[in-house]
Amino acid sequence: MAHMRFWRRWRGRGRPPKPRIISMSFNDAVFIPFKPPPPNAPLSDVITLAPDELEALRLVYLENLSQSEAAKRMGISRGTLWRLLNDGRKKIVRALVELKPLLITTSS
Repeated sequence: MAHMRFWRRWRGRGRPPKPRIISMSFNDAVFIPFKPPPPNAPLSDVITLAPDELEALRLVYLENLSQSEAAKRMGISRGTLWRLLNDGRKKIVRALVELKPLLITTSS
């Protein structure tokens, strides 16, 4: 297991939260900027997010629609929407954790 950190946030009201164990190492970096991929970046270093994955994430997490409502708006089944959300979340988290550029394609 890598570096262990305890993280907790408490605003003072209600029950205090339990410490969360974060077992990741960011080389003690406090600020990690996001950079779009350079035009000549090798494709193996770029994580590609499809437009339908981005739209599913936007509808559910930014517009606060339920999965059923978002699926209806996109014209797909709820199961397909769930898979798009799952794949999109994995790609975004992988890009953040591995510090890789995230490329949003214009066509599926």
